[in-house]
Amino acid sequence: MRHVDVLIVGGGPGGSSCAFGLRRRGIDCLVLDRDTFPRTKLCGGLVTQAAARALGLLPADYPHGWLWIDRFDFHFRRFTLPLPSPQISIRRCEFDAFLLARSAVEVIPHRVRSIERRHGRYVVDGTFSCDVLVGAGGTSCPVHRTFFRDRSRHERSRQITALEEEFPHEVRDRRCHFWFFDDGFPGYYWYIPKADGWINIGVGALAEPLKAKQDSIWRHFERLVERLRRRGLLAAGERRPGGYTYYLRADGPAPARDGIYLVGDAAGLATVDLGEGIGPAIESGLAAAEAIATGKAYRLDHIPRRSATNLALDLVRRRWLARRG
Repeated sequence: MRHVDVLIVGGGPGGSSCAFGLRRRGIDCLVLDRDTFPRTKLCGGLVTQAAARALGLLPADYPHGWLWIDRFDFHFRRFTLPLPSPQISIRRCEFDAFLLARSAVEVIPHRVRSIERRHGRYVVDGTFSCDVLVGAGGTSCPVHRTFFRDRSRHERSRQITALEEEFPHEVRDRRCHFWFFDDGFPGYYWYIPKADGWINIGVGALAEPLKAKQDSIWRHFERLVERLRRRGLLAAGERRPGGYTYYLRADGPAPARDGIYLVGDAAGLATVDLGEGIGPAIESGLAAAEAIATGKAYRLDHIPRRSATNLALDLVRRRWLARRG
C-alpha cells in the first residue's frame, strides 16, 4: 500500500492549487483523478484576476489561449447593463492540465470507490493511505459523499443545472453576454468568447424552480441558439451541448473535519450571482494547503461570495434567488 502525507482526490483547479501550495512548502502529496489530463470539462471558463494573482500566474507563463475580458454585458427584458468585470477567458481542457503539471506533483489515474478510516489513517480502495485527505472531486466527490453527508453544504435550494457547449467558431464579439430571466427562466443564458477561435455558449438555472415550472433546460438552450443566430454571433449548424450540476455557496463554516478538507465544487463554493467556480476552487485549494501546513483553522471567508461586487448585480442576484419560491 502506498502512503503519503496528503492525498488529494481530484485534479481540477481546486486539487491542483492545493497540490501547488503543499509542494511549495515541501509537503509530500499525491493526486488521484479518474480522468487523464488533458480532459474535456464543461465550464464557462472564466478566471478572476484575484485567482490568477493568488497562483502567481502571468500571461507569459501560460502556453495556451488567454483572452482578457474587460466587461460583461448583462441583458434584461428592456435594457442592457454593461459592467466592467476584468476576467480571463480560458478553455478548461487546457487550463486544468496546465495547473496540474505546474504543481509538479505526481498524478495517478484512479477512480476512487471506497474510503475508510484505519488506525488513524485514511485508506482509499485498499491501495493508497494518507494522514490528511483533500476532497477536490467536484459535485460528486467521493470524499464529500463518504464523510460529509451529515454536514453537507450542497443545499437543494441552491442546486444549479446547466447545459453548454464549447466549440471552434469565429469570434464575432469579444465581449461576454449574459441574458437574465428570459421567458421566466430562473437563471441566465451566456455567450463567452475564447482565444484562438473558440466560443462557449450555455444556459444555467436553479434546478428546483425550473422543475416546479415544468420547464425544460433544453428549450432554453434552443432559445439561446436562436438568439445568437439572430444577432449574427452564431453560424447555422447542429449543436450538441452537455449537461452538469453544481451548488451555489451556502452559509456555514469551512468544510473540514478530522484531517479532511473539501475544496471547490466539492465544498459547494460557486459564486451566488453568476455561479462561477474556478476562482473559489483555486482560492479554497490554496487555503486548504495553508491550513494543512500551518495547523491553523481552514477558513474561506476571504473568498468572494460574488463574481461582481456591484449594487446592480446584487439586485439581479436577489431577484434570481427570489424566483426559487
